[in-house]
Amino acid sequence: SNKCETFPLATRLNIVCVGLSPDGSLAILIDEEGAALLVSLIGKCVIHHFYFHKPVHSVSFSPDGKKFVITKDNVALMYHAPGRKREFNAFVLDKTYYGPYDETTCIDWTDDSKCFAVGSKDMSTWVFGAERWANLIYYSLGGHKDIIVACFFEENSLDLYTISQDAALCVWQCDTELDGLRPMPPKDSAREKNAAKNDEEFLEEPTGEEIHGKANPNEQETRNKVKYSRVAKYFFNKEGDFNNLTSAAYHKKTHLLVTGFASGIFHLHELPDFNLIHSLSISDQRIASISINCTGDWIAFGCSGLGQLLVWEWQSESYVLKQQGHFNSMVSLAYSPDGQYIVTGGEDGKVKVWNTSSSFCFVTFTEHTSGVTAVTFTSNGYVILSASLDGTVRAFDLHRYRNFRTFTSPRPSQFSCLAVDSSGEIVSAGSQDSFEIFIWSMQSGRLLDVLSGHEGPISSLSFNPMKCVLASASWDKTVKLWDMLDSWRTKETLILNSDVLVVAFRPDGKELAVAALNGQITFWDHENAVQTGSIEGRHDLQMGRKELDKITAKKAAKGKSFTTLCYSADGQSILAGGLSKFVCIYNVKEQILMKKFEISCNFSLDAMEEYLDRRKMTEFGSMALIDEGTGDEDGVAIPLPGVKRGDMSYRHFKPEIRVTCLRFSPTGRSWAATTTEGLLIYSLDSGLIFDPFELDIDVTPSNIHKTLHQKEYTVAIIMAFKLNEKKLIQEVMEAVPSNEVDVVCSSLPDLYVEKVLEFLASAFEISCHLEFYLIWAHKLLMLHGQKLKTRSVKLLPVIQFLQKSIQHHFEDVSKLCEWNIYNIKYALAISQQRGMKRLAEETSVDEDDMDSDSDYLM
Repeated sequence: SNKCETFPLATRLNIVCVGLSPDGSLAILIDEEGAALLVSLIGKCVIHHFYFHKPVHSVSFSPDGKKFVITKDNVALMYHAPGRKREFNAFVLDKTYYGPYDETTCIDWTDDSKCFAVGSKDMSTWVFGAERWANLIYYSLGGHKDIIVACFFEENSLDLYTISQDAALCVWQCDTELDGLRPMPPKDSAREKNAAKNDEEFLEEPTGEEIHGKANPNEQETRNKVKYSRVAKYFFNKEGDFNNLTSAAYHKKTHLLVTGFASGIFHLHELPDFNLIHSLSISDQRIASISINCTGDWIAFGCSGLGQLLVWEWQSESYVLKQQGHFNSMVSLAYSPDGQYIVTGGEDGKVKVWNTSSSFCFVTFTEHTSGVTAVTFTSNGYVILSASLDGTVRAFDLHRYRNFRTFTSPRPSQFSCLAVDSSGEIVSAGSQDSFEIFIWSMQSGRLLDVLSGHEGPISSLSFNPMKCVLASASWDKTVKLWDMLDSWRTKETLILNSDVLVVAFRPDGKELAVAALNGQITFWDHENAVQTGSIEGRHDLQMGRKELDKITAKKAAKGKSFTTLCYSADGQSILAGGLSKFVCIYNVKEQILMKKFEISCNFSLDAMEEYLDRRKMTEFGSMALIDEGTGDEDGVAIPLPGVKRGDMSYRHFKPEIRVTCLRFSPTGRSWAATTTEGLLIYSLDSGLIFDPFELDIDVTPSNIHKTLHQKEYTVAIIMAFKLNEKKLIQEVMEAVPSNEVDVVCSSLPDLYVEKVLEFLASAFEISCHLEFYLIWAHKLLMLHGQKLKTRSVKLLPVIQFLQKSIQHHFEDVSKLCEWNIYNIKYALAISQQRGMKRLAEETSVDEDDMDSDSDYLM
């Protein structure tokens, strides 16, 4: 359905494995340290927390959904799956399987959930019975010379495929069918119960039944048991970089095997004959994960190095979906004027445009050769401007998706900030090495002027939305105001006590907010150069301590400050963020903190700890100094005896949590932040809150229905808005006949016109009654347009929200209409062509008849 959604839950560390139940209702999410969340995918909420005490390598539900297996260290643990019966504990351990000598890597189940296979780093694969079968308790398979990456059972069979990291595939045939598994004869149940009871008295938690496998069982133990024989061994490719196989997936119904390699190449093979269907390269990074959909048509690939997700239709060899985030951290963002799109710029030099309703990136511009420092939209919403450290400011066209202007300075400068005026004609960028501001014309691309006067790097630029006045902030502790219409001279200089980091104008242009290095936000009446207020924000940042910090988090916060500011759409609040996991929203008038948003609880990022963790401290210093990243398989294999795998130049790196840019949506319904975690969007529209407005004792749902029944539509609408229940408002609005909309609109009080417009904007996004709501919007704007114009600054977010919703529908419907027009024209053209052909045939037949008649007469 081309939608992406983020769950409202998070683990304390990065999630490493996910198990999905066969019916798609439950998921198990496990983080780096083995802490698990049981999540309902229907209610999108956490049902249960569980801790496995060790890192978990893989998790898999049985096909019947009754059990699930997790692998950690060299053990496989089988649990009863939650949700099948009512129980106090969601995770009940059933059996513990021992067998491999090294860490386990992968799991696969047979179709009837009777057995499962586990691959290991000790180059062996183990087949275990999910129940105690008389002829199969465990079976060990060798035959490989490297780590087992994946193992797969054939459909409705015990036959097995095993794949190792050196790109070798072994085909194993079993002498027994699944129906041939014999249940174990029942033991003396009373004795077994007593033994279990005695065990549980001494143990903190029941361990379940333990099964210990032997790699080389004796002849007596293997008599009358299941036997496996290797019938074939295949190698994918012995040349070059192919032999580092990283992931695999198998579709049992179509016998399709997909394998991914460290070089970004993937193969499609048909088993058991090992016929190569095709081989393609999708990336230059290792393919970390592969999944095939239930019909076997689509294959999903994940490349963790680039943050790349790709869904590939292998039969037509085309992309269904291709998404990739910024390779390095995002630095800046901007909303389009209608709030439909967000543009982001990253340190990787890419400029990406995202759709706010589907959460997908639909275009990426790669023209910059260095990190992008600032991005912005022009007022018409079709041009994106980006400034970069490569010394260029580029303009991109959203109609044709091309870079149509490139602005440069006379001598190379690294641009740190960017601003464009409300007309979209004047483009300005600040330099961080020459301390100058460059002004260009968008129309001609010419450099108009170079503004000098600052004595430090330019940190931020902002145009007044109502006048052609530019505010520039610098590390020289000043904010300068430049008049663009009066020969670019300095209109005013505001002097502060500390280096200025960011400057922002209020949407009505009457106030200026400035954040400085000392952690203060100051508000200025820039017309009179008077400070109107200040907020001491240092304590609200609440900086966490880094792993290698020698001081406490409280002391570290004293040197921190806000690096990004943004006014809300109505100008009453201000958002502030910086080198911290918190985003603060302040009331400008009262100068108080209204709310703090914690953008992440992920301890895999640095600067998240509030207190010193004594467990990580040794007599030699912090454990963080020990580089753990050098032994991972992600690096290059060093084929020397006794040497750990991994590239010795590879180092373990923890990114630091920070908020680099904040922007409020022009619709006033949401705000976005670029952070170390990615692009986060916070919205008002997702919560269910009872928030009545001027509520009376007579306003009840039954009274509203009664009024509606009496056809007093205006009174019913006002009562519904007082109760402020969305479903009820929708019911009342849709009960008004379309021919009476005009009368109802003209009798609505001014206060409720704004509320009806806001409701219409949100209703457009979900409702299918497009024409009906368009009639409402048209009549309201025609009848109350003049009155709304007088309050345009306050109502601008609502109007923009309505415009965004209508524009979204316009784009969808216009495509459909154009397609229909094209089809009708095509059908008409073909019918005309056929008519002409038929006419031509008829005339030729008539001519033949005339010729034959003339021959006859002759």
